[in-house]
Amino acid sequence: MKKFGLLLIGGISAMILLSTIGPMIGFLVSIALLYFIFKQFLKTDSTGGKIGLGIVGFFILLASIHNAPAIIGVVAAYVLYLVYKKWNENKQVIVKETDPFVNFEKQWNDINN
Repeated sequence: MKKFGLLLIGGISAMILLSTIGPMIGFLVSIALLYFIFKQFLKTDSTGGKIGLGIVGFFILLASIHNAPAIIGVVAAYVLYLVYKKWNENKQVIVKETDPFVNFEKQWNDINN
């Protein structure tokens, strides 16, 4: 039953991730362009250049805001990662030794340390 729940959550998050690939790419491109415009804005000494880069940067900022569904895609990718990690988790099984001398030696080592 636990595996079925993980499969269901993983399937839903995979569909959400695939449906938001476009906005994620657009968001990545607009943020990269915004970064380069900001770097040029800091290098420019002329007032006209700063005004022009500011206007272009503002429009690219608006474009990156319109790609806000990309945040949902990033969350879906993180949920998919958590499901993958939980699916491949190994369960630790504690085996008790029935040999009394093994337990005695362990206790003796604990007392000596």
